[in-house]
Amino acid sequence: MAISHISGAMVGIYRNAQSRIPETISLPPKLLYMYEDFVINNASSVSQIESALRSLTYIIPGRFQEAELASETLHTSIQLLSLYHDSLLFRAFSALTHSASRPLPTPHSRYTRFFATRSPIYKRCALILQTIQYTELLWEMIAKRRGEKVRWRVVILLEVIKAVCRFVILRICGCRVGVSPPLPEREVDPRTMGEQQVELKSEEEEKAGRNILDDAPLLFDRPSSSPGSWSRSWHMPRTGLTFPSLPSAQHVTDYLLAKVLTADDIKPARRLLHRVTSNQGTIAESMYILRPVVYALAMAKWFSPSPIPKNGIRVSEKTNWAPWLIGIGWEIAARKLATRDIEINNAGGLRGISALERDELNRRGRAMGWWFMRGAFYENVTKGWIDGVSNKLRGKALLDMAAAVIDEYVYLWDEYHFSTATM
Repeated sequence: MAISHISGAMVGIYRNAQSRIPETISLPPKLLYMYEDFVINNASSVSQIESALRSLTYIIPGRFQEAELASETLHTSIQLLSLYHDSLLFRAFSALTHSASRPLPTPHSRYTRFFATRSPIYKRCALILQTIQYTELLWEMIAKRRGEKVRWRVVILLEVIKAVCRFVILRICGCRVGVSPPLPEREVDPRTMGEQQVELKSEEEEKAGRNILDDAPLLFDRPSSSPGSWSRSWHMPRTGLTFPSLPSAQHVTDYLLAKVLTADDIKPARRLLHRVTSNQGTIAESMYILRPVVYALAMAKWFSPSPIPKNGIRVSEKTNWAPWLIGIGWEIAARKLATRDIEINNAGGLRGISALERDELNRRGRAMGWWFMRGAFYENVTKGWIDGVSNKLRGKALLDMAAAVIDEYVYLWDEYHFSTATM
């Protein structure tokens, strides 16, 4: 009798659990949809939280020494979460109709969104490329714990994967100069687009239906007691009212320029960058893509820490100028070939390029400044100057905190290749 009761209870529990399986399985997608709606409806707040957390990972104590791996994991997780949020907002933006409620995107967003929506391969390669850029330092930290040989193998492998992705993107885009980042950047909050349009429409309707007499107190006012107001307005003797001062010419000009469409605004998205048709331009872009691989191979070849201490200090080949000269020479040659190709084959030369292409060239030029933080130049020149600045700040009120942060970054620049990567 007891056995039958027990078996009946077990059957009841089994049936109850079986009936709840569909509800349990459907719970994670529901939570995911709720989270996606929250991100889309509160994009501005989410962006502020991401920025605050990202900034916190740079200034927390011991970021690069005692807890370097844990802190970099946190930083990488925030970057990947931000990338996921960007994909949600990208889908929300694409769902908007082509109307006045859809804001005018930047040339970079137009160009990257055009290829990301029309080519799944482009979107996949761009996503892989950006994910590696967010996680490469973490992978190097993990690999370094297994030895220098493993570390450089991982570095070279990641650089090769990124180069392959860039070559695929170059092919899909019709041999056009690659832009960074390859995916559209976050620009707008889709939730506020419709609200702003409704508010604007209601304000226009109110102004159109308002009586001119109701506007009199706004257009005309009693003269102000300040002397400056009399010089900028005209006083009417009979009514005692004053005409308001006219807006400055600069304000009017800025307003009109904001409404003017430029040549880039009416260009098709794919034509925002010119096609590289000459062999010289193709070689230049290929050299630029391969530069990180060449530099990583050179560093792996010449960087070999000595196991035998000399005067108590470990001797290494980090001060060897060969990798640094190869890397910077390679990039300068690629930049010279690219600018020469533009001057010869592009109508108008450098002055005739689009704003997007000019921004990309300027970004690449600014990124060359990171060569002062790499290889032998850093070891022989920059590091000594940074140490001198840190020593001067140490021991002084408030400035001592800045010295501590500098020392933590010096540790990062000393130990890891990807800490100064720009591609």
